[in-house]
Amino acid sequence: MALQISLSNPPSLRSSSAGSSGLSVASSSSYSSVFSPPSRPLKSVSIAGRAPRSGAAGAVRCSVETAIAEVGQVTEVNKDSFWPIVRSAGDKTVVLDMYTQWCGPCKVMAPKYQELSEKYSDVLFLKLDCNQDNKPLAKELGLKVVPTFKILKDNKVVKEVTGAKLDNLVLAIDAVRSS
Repeated sequence: MALQISLSNPPSLRSSSAGSSGLSVASSSSYSSVFSPPSRPLKSVSIAGRAPRSGAAGAVRCSVETAIAEVGQVTEVNKDSFWPIVRSAGDKTVVLDMYTQWCGPCKVMAPKYQELSEKYSDVLFLKLDCNQDNKPLAKELGLKVVPTFKILKDNKVVKEVTGAKLDNLVLAIDAVRSS
C-alpha cells in the first residue's frame, strides 16, 4: 500500500504571495515555527487513495514538492515531509531511523533496517539524515545519539531504541504493533 502525497494549487492560494508562512495546518499544530518560508506560494497536499479520518484536517499545506511513503521499503524524509507523511499514515505504526552519513553503526544498520521494511507489511519505515538542514526536526524529536529509532503510533512517539541494536528494535516494533 502506498501513501502518496500530491500537490495542487487550491483557489485560495493561486494569488497568494511568496511571503506565506512555511507550514500551515488546518488543525492546530505547533510545528509551523520550525519551518522557513518557501520561495514560492504554498501548495496543498492531498493523499491519494485515502479518505480523511473523521475529525482530521481537510488539507495539510507545506512546501514539499512530492513525498511518497510506501510500505515494504524505506522512505527518506526531511524536516518538511516527515510530519505530513506521519499524519497520512493514520493508525499505522511508523518507524523512523535517525542517522548521519558519517556514522559507522548507522551504516551497519542500514541494510538490516531495509530487510525489516520488507518483513513488516503493516509498518511504514522512514529514515531521516540528521544533517544541518534537518536539525530542527532532530531537535524536536529529542535526538541525542545516532542511530536512534523512533516508533510512532497515532502521530506520537511511543518507543525509542538507541544504538545499533537490531534485536531491541525488533522487540520494540513487535510491542507497538501488538498494542
